[in-house]
Amino acid sequence: MGRRGRCRLNSTESVPPARPTLRRLTAVLLAVLCAGYAVGAGFGWGSCELALVMGDFGLAAAALAAALSCLAHGIAVGGHTRPAWLLFGLSSAVVAFGNGVWGWYEVVLGRPLPPDSAADYPFLLFAPLAITGLLVLAQRPRNPAGWLCLVLDAWLVAGSLFTLSWSLALGRVAAGDGDDPLKLALGLGYPVLDILLVSLVVGLNVRGRDRNRAAVHTAMIGLAVTVVCDALFTTPQFHSDYHSGELLDAGWFAGSLLLAWAPWSHTRRPSREHPSTQGVPRRRVASTFSALTPYAAAAVCTAGILYNALGGRPLDRVMLAAASTVGLALIIRQGVMLLDNLSLAQELSTKETHFRSLVQGSSDVIMIAGPSGALSYVSPAALRVYNRDPEDLVGGNLLNLVHPEDVDRVLAEVRRILARARGARFHNGEPSARVECRIRSGEGDWLHVESTVNPYRDGLILNSRDITERVRLQAQLQHNAFHDPLTDLPNRALFAHRVRAALSAQGPAGTAVAVLFLDLDGFKAVNDTAGHQVGDELLVQAARRLQTAVRAEDTVARFGGDEFAVLVRGRLGHPQVRDLAERIRGALSEPYWIAGGELGVAASIGIAFGPEAPLPVPELLPGEDEDAHARTVESRAAAAADELLRNADLAMYQAKSRGKGRVVLYTPAMRAELDRRGELEERLRAAVREGSFALLHQPVVELVGGRLTGVEAQARWRSAEGMLLTPAEFLRTADTGDGATRFARWLVTEAVAAAARRRADGPAAPPVPVTVRLAAERLCAPGMYETLAGALRDTELPPDLLVLEVSRMGPDALADELGRRLAAFRRLGVSTALAGFGTGGGSLGVLARMPFDALKLDRSLVQDIADSTLTRALAGHALRLGRDLGLVTGADGVDHPRQVAVLQELGCRRGQGLAFDRPLDELRLRRALLRRGYPVPRPGQGHPGRRPLLTPEPRSGGLAEASAGRAGHLHGGLELPQRHAVGGSIGGPNGETSVPPA
Repeated sequence: MGRRGRCRLNSTESVPPARPTLRRLTAVLLAVLCAGYAVGAGFGWGSCELALVMGDFGLAAAALAAALSCLAHGIAVGGHTRPAWLLFGLSSAVVAFGNGVWGWYEVVLGRPLPPDSAADYPFLLFAPLAITGLLVLAQRPRNPAGWLCLVLDAWLVAGSLFTLSWSLALGRVAAGDGDDPLKLALGLGYPVLDILLVSLVVGLNVRGRDRNRAAVHTAMIGLAVTVVCDALFTTPQFHSDYHSGELLDAGWFAGSLLLAWAPWSHTRRPSREHPSTQGVPRRRVASTFSALTPYAAAAVCTAGILYNALGGRPLDRVMLAAASTVGLALIIRQGVMLLDNLSLAQELSTKETHFRSLVQGSSDVIMIAGPSGALSYVSPAALRVYNRDPEDLVGGNLLNLVHPEDVDRVLAEVRRILARARGARFHNGEPSARVECRIRSGEGDWLHVESTVNPYRDGLILNSRDITERVRLQAQLQHNAFHDPLTDLPNRALFAHRVRAALSAQGPAGTAVAVLFLDLDGFKAVNDTAGHQVGDELLVQAARRLQTAVRAEDTVARFGGDEFAVLVRGRLGHPQVRDLAERIRGALSEPYWIAGGELGVAASIGIAFGPEAPLPVPELLPGEDEDAHARTVESRAAAAADELLRNADLAMYQAKSRGKGRVVLYTPAMRAELDRRGELEERLRAAVREGSFALLHQPVVELVGGRLTGVEAQARWRSAEGMLLTPAEFLRTADTGDGATRFARWLVTEAVAAAARRRADGPAAPPVPVTVRLAAERLCAPGMYETLAGALRDTELPPDLLVLEVSRMGPDALADELGRRLAAFRRLGVSTALAGFGTGGGSLGVLARMPFDALKLDRSLVQDIADSTLTRALAGHALRLGRDLGLVTGADGVDHPRQVAVLQELGCRRGQGLAFDRPLDELRLRRALLRRGYPVPRPGQGHPGRRPLLTPEPRSGGLAEASAGRAGHLHGGLELPQRHAVGGSIGGPNGETSVPPA
């Protein structure tokens, strides 16, 4: 191996390949260098000096480049390949050192290389390092038989090459150097190590993946070129006439450059490992090259023997022994291969039986179709799935089984799969697709079938399963998603979709879109009395009546509960749609006969019309995304549909508020009123949050004796100018919703806190009960009990100093809950009272069941009690009823002495109003509490023209709250009627009347 430097390489996957363009340019550059070196060597480099430089230092530079490339790649990569790269780099480095020593003698010192020089030993180290690197990269056999085959294959190659080399040159070298053992060892060591290196390259399976194949091939080519040059150099003809810089050096130069280029020559290729293996190693199938290797080795051995025999040379013992062992190894290898073939045949038979059982026992139908669609195989499952004999299907065309409406789609999908299979490689196995179509069964029905289609040779293989039940279930689920489960009418989602479509659709001139919202009046009573099952049956009958009353092209939907909707589209005017609504109302109001009984409900209907023209569709601007444009159009249609539905809903609630059982057409004023109420609701929440309310108290006086027995807490709204305004319309409008509940909690909390502060002041302000007036809905609101109990606990106010007045009984349906709440308040020690008696709803039976402690006449009875005999009689009976129930009686709105006198005669115990005092701020209230009473007239001494008692004169800049006529009533709670002052008024933003500040 006198002038040899080569390295065996294998790339790894951890280092990314070079860019394709750069890689091609580098390969071209290397090819130009090799060609230039070969041309220069062929012409002798022009001079002996240059030939020596290029033959010595040129080869050293090429080997050094290979060493640096291998070492750099070995340092950069990781994993099991790093030692191999480092060994390859070291092997090329020792070759570079050997060539450098050779050049030192020939070029620098100007004399030939002496025998047994220092250059021989580095060349001798190249092969062991390269062989060790190959062993690191080699795939180890998994069983003893594999190891035996590996040893036999290696010896077949090595023995054959050794036999041939011995017959050509090694025998004569050994005979010529027989007297010098060291020289003989060096002379035979180089070719023997080369033979071993070639044997490893041929016999070992180097670890690598498909994308590393280019690096492996490049390294093998470089190694082959180097070994060929070594073999030529070993022959006596070349060895005796060799000089540096000749054409043989071009081979070593090319081998070194190929080794230097090998680590960076690999390309990214998709793995050919089938995904079904899931990482499990598959049994390797021998390639043609590996199968013919033993026979090629035997042929080489035979050629060596024939060369000696035909040349008249004797067969020495070395050659005979080597040839005999090669023949013996070939026989053993043939026996091992025969046994391996038998094992493979058995394994193949087992797998074939296994897969045949899988195919025949599979619930899926497997079919193989040729390029024309002719079926060449149909699995037995076709008899079970399609109810058709597989033998009858074989030979027929696949498309004859497919539904005519699905043929074009199936053909398009098949062509797409075949085009993908021909035009590209796939990372995850073969290209496949799922195709759903209908296939005719043996009974003539169409079955929904899902098929996985894969290319198979020139045709297709289809794995099909029956999904008819799944398709039916999906259709049912989709129907259920857009239909009401009770009545099977479209639900809100489907109705909204159809409204959007109707608003966007183009129609003839005069086409109108209208939505009718319906609510069944009295349905809750049916549910409560007859039960939910009867209620459900009533809803089903109402849905059928609705469908009968409307036109065929109209859409009837149920939104939930007892709410229905109808979508009307056509050339209809407002009168025609109203007539349709009246017809629907009449049909729904007819008696219902369910479970042998007659039931009745009415219908409140609201009508809203959409825009007369279809919704404009904006044009698609240049460069605008089509999906974004479609979303914009859809959002506009959805907004218009939502507005139309809200308008119809608002009109329906107007129909219910006007007495139910009627039809109301939506007008823009309804929306304005709703917006105004929403604004007032927001103002109420803001006023509570920002502390814009102030608390006043109006005294409650004993009508006999004038003793001050309590105060009633009343709220006032503090305007931006600092004036206190009665909430009036502000609170009446916001008597529902979260804002009213927040205000009620604030009123309770502030009244309790103010009472606790007065009590804490001691004798300067003797404590009296404070009354808080609330509507029944506010008392029953969630959290009200906790708010009141927490206020009493936090302020330590005795519960007997708090009175809760119910200003309005509310509907009878609320009576049970109200009774439970009042009982809970009384268990806390809080007194309860009924205010506003004599007006509003609420039955006397409900009154008898309520745990009240007191009863207060409404101001509507008190205002005419001195002038109207009828009013006086009604008030007397009401007071007598309260006394009979054991309640403390009182009156509200007592503004004149004559009213005080009449109430005294009727036996009323307490009263409050302008006849005693107006609502007071905290300072005036404390003064009144210190007085502890007010003068009251004795019975029969009322004066019709006299001003109310204890009413102060109007202040400068202020306004008296009394009047000779009827005075407005100021009270707390959530239903304060608007009050008008005598001599003018100072109004708030909603018509409120100002109250002079303290």
